Amino acid sequence: MSIVPSWQLRKFLTAYPRQHICLRRTVHASSSLRLQNDASKAKKDVPAPDPKDQPLPPLNRPLGVRQRPTTVIRSRMERVKDYMETESLTAQRRHLIKEASKGYFHDLNMTRKHGGKTWIAPKVLIREDKSLYLPNITGTTLDNGTKKDTTTMCFGRITVLAMLGTQISEAHAKSFTYGTNLRYSQNPLYQYLQINVQENLLKSFLVKLFARSLRASVPTEQQSNYLISNQNMEYLRDPLSMTNSKVGYVYLIDEHLRVRWGGSADATLQEAQSLESCTGVLLKRLEEKLADQIPETARLEEDTPPLAVKKASA
Repeated sequence: MSIVPSWQLRKFLTAYPRQHICLRRTVHASSSLRLQNDASKAKKDVPAPDPKDQPLPPLNRPLGVRQRPTTVIRSRMERVKDYMETESLTAQRRHLIKEASKGYFHDLNMTRKHGGKTWIAPKVLIREDKSLYLPNITGTTLDNGTKKDTTTMCFGRITVLAMLGTQISEAHAKSFTYGTNLRYSQNPLYQYLQINVQENLLKSFLVKLFARSLRASVPTEQQSNYLISNQNMEYLRDPLSMTNSKVGYVYLIDEHLRVRWGGSADATLQEAQSLESCTGVLLKRLEEKLADQIPETARLEEDTPPLAVKKASA
């Protein structure tokens, strides 16, 4: 029987714990890597949140432009001077960068999310001191082709304005305005104005060419308030929050040409009821304002019977 030298035994005993420690570290590292891989696979298996399921934000800013609209035609030098201003150039640069980042089918693809709806209409009126103006939009009427503009038509009256461009936008506008028109159409201070905007010259020509078929779909009493416009709305879409050219937009305009309410795409029941109630509030305020402007003598003559007026004059 051979005797193992002491130095070999000491070497074996000292090396065994180190091998045991290395083995434990290897097992621990492999188990942690396996857990990390399982966690990453679990994250990949979880589907990403669908944008359609995310709630839409409410309208968080006033709609319109800050400058009061006018029908005065500006000279070319005035337009060039405004164009060369620093603020105007900066705004145009931002607009061009924003438009360049969009694809050709951007608006069409956005209709897959909530039907093109990007914000929820407010439940109440936009405050008068915070509201902005409706820009001047020109067009020709559907009935006889007379040229009109929104500044002249909307001043002094409560107007529900529908911005159209496609057939689906007409359905969107109707979903908002059906109840409001049914309730207030007989009020002389109320009007429903529709604007068919076709910025493309070819589409605008086709709309005018088939105006007869369009008249058949629009009631006769509304044709004088139906405008066909080819005005360039490129720099007016953002102020009015018309972010999608494929859907319809509805605005409530007061007698001072201020945008007091707005809605987009297909209306919910709450949004349609909100438009109806807000329109009633503006009509009541305007009626009270006009009643206060009647002279007292005229009120006395209206309240006094005709015989009493004849005796007083005699």
